Amino acid sequence: MAETTRHVPVLLQTAIRWLNVQPGGTYVDATLGYAGHASEIARRLGPAGTLIGFDRDPAALELARQRLAALQQELGTAMPAVELHDVEFSQAGEVLAGRRVDGLLADFGVSSMHLDEAERGFSFRAEGPLDMRMNPRQGMTAEQVVNRMDENELANVIYEFGEERRSRRIARAIARARPVTTTAQLARIVAAVAPAMKGERIHPATRTFQALRIYVNAELSEIDALLAAAPGLLKPGGRLVLISFHSLEDRRVKDALREGARQGVWEVLTRKPETAEAEPPQRAGSPGTLEETDRNPRARSAKLRAAERKAGNRE
Repeated sequence: MAETTRHVPVLLQTAIRWLNVQPGGTYVDATLGYAGHASEIARRLGPAGTLIGFDRDPAALELARQRLAALQQELGTAMPAVELHDVEFSQAGEVLAGRRVDGLLADFGVSSMHLDEAERGFSFRAEGPLDMRMNPRQGMTAEQVVNRMDENELANVIYEFGEERRSRRIARAIARARPVTTTAQLARIVAAVAPAMKGERIHPATRTFQALRIYVNAELSEIDALLAAAPGLLKPGGRLVLISFHSLEDRRVKDALREGARQGVWEVLTRKPETAEAEPPQRAGSPGTLEETDRNPRARSAKLRAAERKAGNRE
């Protein structure tokens, strides 16, 4: 599979600009994926720099390792040191244990790679097992959740994590249809009882799938843990750059940065979130000369917020 179909890094140029990568620095990509953002960071670091990557998906980590190995061949002695960690980014504070970095980037949510691989069960676009685990070695699958969870609890999950107002109707239909084993089956169940409302451009099952994915992967608690650890990971003047894809993520980031600014921890650099419409054009003749939202529909919902670690406050 070609690189461009595997993963298109969202808000690449904007993220790199706000990260303000300095040669010889140490930078963390907390959501490595296919190393799209990480590769651009590495190009700017030089041989005295260090790139640290985190990803809990072993398949994604292996692809990132291969891409960075190819970049090593291209850059030769200009390549920075690279450390890759096969853990959740919520463990960054433990892994780095007292080290301070110059910048930290996180691109939250599911990657294009996950959506494109039917066997991972993230998408209803193709028939696949209801898995949805970013780390396939641990945790409950989405199939276990929809078939074992109490109907009322399932409705609460769909409402809270999917912001789906018809959650009780959907949970009732799922409970009556058990066992539910595939992505296509679940999508049909949801669409039958909660069809798209007038003016909606998304599939009726989108919010239910989002809710299950967030629940299965404990995504919001992962984000909370990273936000709590970030001040202790960054040097004074270090940059934090976070990309969110829905309101549950963005609200957490906005509130954490606002509270940190009030306490003198952060200087918020983006008064309003950056979006794909503001992404600078790619180099003429490159595969990315189309608008980002045309090249990568996932970018339409992306919001980037950036902050700088302030000095002088209580650690």
